[in-house]
Amino acid sequence: MANVRIDRVTKIYGGDVVAVREANLEVHDEEFVVFVGPSGCGKSTMLRMIAGLEEITDGDIYIDERRVNDVLPKDRDIAMVFQNYALYPHMSVYRNMAFGLKLRRVPKAEIDGRVRGAAEILGITPLLERRPRALSGGERQRVAVGRAIVRDPKVFLFDEPLSNLDAKLRVQMRAEINKLHTRLQATMVYVTHDQTEAMTMGDRIVVLDGGVIQQIDTPLRLYDHPHNRFVAGFIGSPPMNFVDGSLAGNGDGRVFESSGMRLELPPASVSALDDHSDGPVTMGIRPEHIRPDGAFVVANAGSSMPAGVDVVEPLGSEILVYLTIGDDTIIAKIEPSVMPRVGETLDVALDLDRVHFFDADTGESLTD
Repeated sequence: MANVRIDRVTKIYGGDVVAVREANLEVHDEEFVVFVGPSGCGKSTMLRMIAGLEEITDGDIYIDERRVNDVLPKDRDIAMVFQNYALYPHMSVYRNMAFGLKLRRVPKAEIDGRVRGAAEILGITPLLERRPRALSGGERQRVAVGRAIVRDPKVFLFDEPLSNLDAKLRVQMRAEINKLHTRLQATMVYVTHDQTEAMTMGDRIVVLDGGVIQQIDTPLRLYDHPHNRFVAGFIGSPPMNFVDGSLAGNGDGRVFESSGMRLELPPASVSALDDHSDGPVTMGIRPEHIRPDGAFVVANAGSSMPAGVDVVEPLGSEILVYLTIGDDTIIAKIEPSVMPRVGETLDVALDLDRVHFFDADTGESLTD
């Protein structure tokens, strides 16, 4: 396999539309890296530039330390799996998987071995003589992946391959692609708009917004240590709660105050905020770090505060509760043993060791 290096890459359409701005990234050999972000963030454009399907406006791309800016897609030794499967409807599964090898004049016996080997890995051997119209969506996607496997490329590229599948099939195919990566020990770059896919599949995740890489990190570090408010709000479901307020001194400590909250910060937060003066900030807290008063077993549960219950969403193993505190609406994720009623007041507390602070103007993290 091979590494992929993106060095100061920019893509501009029509002279003024910047799709990707000065991206820098290295995908290591045998690594599974996921590009994630909202529509129009530049993730598919980055993938297509790696594949050679989009010209690079500025910068360089290397595959296996070979500069490929001017190398045709067919000569880059990559295989790409698309959202729409792109199968030939008049060909059998076997012929679809073998077609690219046949064009490359690979010996017939080798083609047969590669196709049947890939089919066995993907569990589609019984389907080899069927045509695409006789297959389910999940089976078609396996065939598309199999067609990539038989190429034995240096790099696999996946462009939102699960978007056309229903929720149950997406979960199943997610696991199958993960197992495939483990078995092949291949270098894979995967694009998705779904942060759950990104979190469950990637060794590392590249979060993009507005054509700019916001953060490159492991799933857990993205979740626990977001570099800015965008990453904090995009990663996680339900998303992080944000409350605008201000910091103030309190003897040797610091206090966060908003329209409905007053939080005396623990020493770790006070230390992390040493370089930030008193004044406006945005506080962030994830739903699972808000609990009914008395339900926390943590060192720094803040003082309880009254919250109005607006909406209750039972999900079986947990309950999402939409709360109003002062002028702010927040979401709490609580145990099903507590079932608040809409309209009542619930006393809640925050795990102050899991509170984040962001610059009110730039959105940059002040504590990570």
